[in-house]
Amino acid sequence: MNYQTISVDFPYDILLALNESENDLKKRIKIMLAIQLYKIQKLTIGKAAQLSGLSRLEFETELSKNKISISSLTEKDVLKDIEKLK
Repeated sequence: MNYQTISVDFPYDILLALNESENDLKKRIKIMLAIQLYKIQKLTIGKAAQLSGLSRLEFETELSKNKISISSLTEKDVLKDIEKLK
């Protein structure tokens, strides 16, 4: 597949203020963006993991750390499924 990438450069003083390398900041921003896009249901968990640069398991761990559910099922959905199984 042919992917296009976007390059972003950060001012040096911002990197100093954050005490982070540019690569580390870009990685963190990609993860935060992927989490947010997943949270607002713009990306599936698989696509969000791909955007973040993490494996699906690693991305799910990040979601857990941020107290974001990996399932969109509600309690009502689960109870309805239980009734169907009876």
